[in-house]
Amino acid sequence: MFGHFDLSVVAHSLPYLFGEGMVFTLTLTALAASGGIVLGTGLALLRLSGVPGLTHAAKIYVELMRSLPLVLVIFWFYFLVPYLGAWAIGADTPIQVGAFASALVTFTLFEAAYFSEIVRAGIQSIPKGQSAAARALGMSYAQVMRLVVLPQAFRNMVPLLLTQTIVLFQDTSLVYVLSLTDFLGAASKVAQRDGRLVEMYLFAALVYFAVCFAASLLVRRLQARTAIAR
Repeated sequence: MFGHFDLSVVAHSLPYLFGEGMVFTLTLTALAASGGIVLGTGLALLRLSGVPGLTHAAKIYVELMRSLPLVLVIFWFYFLVPYLGAWAIGADTPIQVGAFASALVTFTLFEAAYFSEIVRAGIQSIPKGQSAAARALGMSYAQVMRLVVLPQAFRNMVPLLLTQTIVLFQDTSLVYVLSLTDFLGAASKVAQRDGRLVEMYLFAALVYFAVCFAASLLVRRLQARTAIAR
């Protein structure tokens, strides 16, 4: 079987695969990770706020998102939200939401649930004595979190945040349900066009492995440095 490999189709498709597909994948990963960390931090603070209504609302959101398949969330957000938006504003026709915007919002909302648990664990890892000392100095709760707790917590959380970002990078391939062209989608289109499914999917697998393996090595180095800093 391997004697019939035609790797030239891979070489000829590299500009399309990386110039369009990989750029889309990395862009979506970076934007969704950034938004997810910001929203996840807010959710973590709500869960730790001690206010019953806010704490329970954040907990329900996190548990709901973590209990649903991501592909289902992508599918329903793209098809259902336009109708919900039209109903909310009283419009006669569904609100037009682009495929990329739908994917970005969906990944951000979904990943925020996972990032929030990482942030919450990071905040709880900081000794309570530091918060108490800061409050004794007259700092408000917001100042304690912003100046004392969160900087230390994020330093400890960086490896876990990057690990979750690697998972997000892999999950971006699910945008195929919206007919978007990510890296795997670009490889699939070339494979079907040229009838070289084995070569293209094998190449795509090797690229995903290389990127994720390199990122995993980076995470290990950061974990080692974090352990030394402690």
